[in-house]
Amino acid sequence: MSRLLKTSALALVIGAPALAETDMPGRLALPEEVAAWDIDIRPDGAGLPEGRGDVWTGEDLYEAQCAHCHGTFGEGVGAWPVVAGGFGTLTHEHPSKTIGSYWPYLSTVFDYVYRAMPYGNAQSLEPDEVYAITAYLLYLNDLVDDDFELSHENFTEVRLPNEDGFYMDDRVETEWPRFTQEPCMSDCGPEVTVSMRAEVLEVTPDDPHLEARHAIYMALAQASGADIGTDATEEAPDAEAAPEAEAEEEAAAPAAYSPEQIAAGEAAWRQCQACHQVGEGARHVTGPQLNGVYGAAVGAQDGFRYSPVLTGAGEDGMVWDNATLDAFLENPREHLPRNRMSFRGVRDAQERQALIAYLSSFAE
Repeated sequence: MSRLLKTSALALVIGAPALAETDMPGRLALPEEVAAWDIDIRPDGAGLPEGRGDVWTGEDLYEAQCAHCHGTFGEGVGAWPVVAGGFGTLTHEHPSKTIGSYWPYLSTVFDYVYRAMPYGNAQSLEPDEVYAITAYLLYLNDLVDDDFELSHENFTEVRLPNEDGFYMDDRVETEWPRFTQEPCMSDCGPEVTVSMRAEVLEVTPDDPHLEARHAIYMALAQASGADIGTDATEEAPDAEAAPEAEAEEEAAAPAAYSPEQIAAGEAAWRQCQACHQVGEGARHVTGPQLNGVYGAAVGAQDGFRYSPVLTGAGEDGMVWDNATLDAFLENPREHLPRNRMSFRGVRDAQERQALIAYLSSFAE
């Protein structure tokens, strides 16, 4: 903008008569004031400041400036955005829209970090720092190798995978005519039905007292004789079949691991589930889904793009067994240097064995 919040331009936007320049309240923005705001970056590289930064410098900056909100692996913390992973999920019912799966241009990444991050301390990063963080975000999304350096010189050479998934805004031709015609007031379409609940969309606030409230509601309903009904999708457990099912589940796990170890591993799994999934319907997110990983070659889960060090280890014959999983879980970055899993590791040996037992219960 050549004139910051120019009143006449604003009036045109809202449909009011334009004011003559002499009638404008205030003053025109000074050139240096305009320059302070004119920092946007375009896909063709216009607006880029000079600078450069490499992946490993970016990792240090990311952990100090970004990981608190966006997670160690870009998986997001709480309601903060996920910035890595989600490859191939745009066709899923619940897509993961990240830099690697959804964003169209690298300039979008650089511009946002440069202009608005870190949260609460925007525009505190120097250009070299933004280049380094952007390089690391590319690395987290498996778009560059760990020796990559991003600069104003090679910036436009980087292409994000979903660039061709966007098209020009055509709402003037497609939506504007429909929304400006005479509105329908009766018999306008089929009956409206509820197809989604807030809890499925994950926007329902957490309520630590939800179970207690539900129990009170059920008790009051039963005391009043109300027909509270049952959920047709839930079937009462078969008491006779339960022991047999439990026996089959125990038999499916390797004999070396007890049900108690597997249960302990399920509790320890909470530190892993931000990036990995197991069980029915598991899919790749920030990290690969881990069904069948126990006993499989390293870096062999179909459909996930591993770092070169992991695929190389698998090609060299490395298999995820008790010994290799134990060593990797203790210190992932030390056991296989320069892999993308910057997880701190599990220091307690019993906890590692419990996690391995849990993973083994999903062996295919």
